[in-house]
Amino acid sequence: MSNSLNQPSRSLWQDSIYRLKKNKSAMVSLYFIIFLCIVAIFAKFIAPYSYETQNMDAILQGPSGKFWLGTDSLGRDQLSRLIYGARMSMAVAVFTAVISLIIGSIYGAISGWFGGIVDRIMMRIVDLLFSIPTLVLMILVKVIFDSLDLFENPELKALTSILMALSLASWVTLARVVRGQVLQAKEMLYVEAAQSIGAKPMYILWKHIIPNIMGPVIILLTLQVPSNILFESFLSFLGLGLQPPFSSWGVLSNEGWALMKSYPHLIIAPSVAMALTLFAFSFLGDGLRDAFDPKMRGRM
Repeated sequence: MSNSLNQPSRSLWQDSIYRLKKNKSAMVSLYFIIFLCIVAIFAKFIAPYSYETQNMDAILQGPSGKFWLGTDSLGRDQLSRLIYGARMSMAVAVFTAVISLIIGSIYGAISGWFGGIVDRIMMRIVDLLFSIPTLVLMILVKVIFDSLDLFENPELKALTSILMALSLASWVTLARVVRGQVLQAKEMLYVEAAQSIGAKPMYILWKHIIPNIMGPVIILLTLQVPSNILFESFLSFLGLGLQPPFSSWGVLSNEGWALMKSYPHLIIAPSVAMALTLFAFSFLGDGLRDAFDPKMRGRM
């Protein structure tokens, strides 16, 4: 009893991080994601070849000492394209998650804070977007953006359109979560204390409420990243997302699908990489949810 009383008290964030560190699956997933980010950032130095380098004398070769994961139909090293694909897939997923976080947080915070007619109108817009299937909404946004012809470079146009499609289709869930958290936080004592000393509503919202609701939002964002990776890969697999010479895991899977029976190595590598990444983000998201859940305090 005396040892427990002598232990220094931990803050909410310190206690959450402590419980997260005790979750082995979440920590292994975190280390894997960090490793994946390092590989993506330094892909130019890690990959043995450029993702565009063609070797016409080594077309569709299986794994060997020279090409660890084999080559594709143009003689390009599959390992190099997989490493560069990690850069593109992670960049698209993280960028779209951050954009959806910004849009969803601002939209949901304003809706929950002001309430009344403002909240009803803003939530009806969210309900309308929710009624459209996510994949259909992404395709619709991409088609509209492609028709605008904002970029002459087709590669830049394809990349920007997929980023916009994923971002504009994934913020609605975050907006609902933020709205619910703001509605709950409005009734807290620290908000009433801030109002009693004459603090302005927008100051209370951005200074007090938003920082206190970021825990659940960050958890949801962590779970949103693998969804974005999956949607980008699926759109690229269908031929609606990134296209060559871009090298994402969806592009590689699309290229390997046509030759899967004769050359299965072309689809196995990107599929395994994608599956491991999705599992890692899912386990990390579950670990963060358990770590930041107030009901779990004192159980670990």
